[in-house]
Amino acid sequence: MSTTEAAARERVLAVLCAEADDIADRWVQLQLAQAPLGDVVSETELREESDALLGALISGLDGDGPVERVVGSHPGLRQAICDLSLRRARAGATPTDTALAVLALKEALLEAAQRQTENAAALFSDAVLINRLLDTAGALSFETYVEGREEIIRRQSRQLLEVSTPVVRLWRQVLAVPLIGTLDTARTQVVMENLLQGIQDHEALVAIIDITGVPTVDTAVAQHLMQTVNAVRLMGADCVISGIRPPIAQTIAQLGIDLSTILTRATLADALAAAVKLTDAASARPTPAADR
Repeated sequence: MSTTEAAARERVLAVLCAEADDIADRWVQLQLAQAPLGDVVSETELREESDALLGALISGLDGDGPVERVVGSHPGLRQAICDLSLRRARAGATPTDTALAVLALKEALLEAAQRQTENAAALFSDAVLINRLLDTAGALSFETYVEGREEIIRRQSRQLLEVSTPVVRLWRQVLAVPLIGTLDTARTQVVMENLLQGIQDHEALVAIIDITGVPTVDTAVAQHLMQTVNAVRLMGADCVISGIRPPIAQTIAQLGIDLSTILTRATLADALAAAVKLTDAASARPTPAADR
């Protein structure tokens, strides 16, 4: 670290320590002036964020690491920026607004440095250091926001999949999964997990997969169905596929997809009748103890 940079760092740190409250107040004002941000984060939350971030910034600058690495290497400072970004991501702010909120601290800090430093050369050095420091913070906030939103989208997508693939108890020891829309790999996994858990919870003997709401059945969809059926059989239950409409039956035949090992029915009512017969037959079978 050069002598000029070290001196600038000491001055910026002194400014932060001397005017922390004023800088926090000014930063809150600047963020509230951004109307979209003010709609998703309250003034109280902004003040809490400001105090936490400024405290972490003081702690980070008090070390001896390079300025460019202070944001990434100081755990408290990095966590404060990440928390700020994730909170805005959950509240629905845009990534640009989030980055600008962090960069608004630059203006508040530069104003404080200008009040504390009269020497033009020293003020220029301080401004360069503040820009380097908070530009890095802004970049981290943007990156964290994007990652946070992606995680939120993934979680919401899975929740939608779970809602769109309910496991319904139709009869004693009979479950059904009514499918609507395209059956892809991700959805197949959710269907399989929910159905297998339902079989275990309800001690089901038959699982009905109703594809009445599935617009088309191609090779990929058939493979997904076979995977689910095989998993159900491994749990010791029988599987019935219902909703085989004439166009779907014709498509399956043309594609040469072999569903001969699976019990199929045209309607859910027919599938339920077949499932009841299967459960009755299972109940009528003698137990090992009776055989002896």
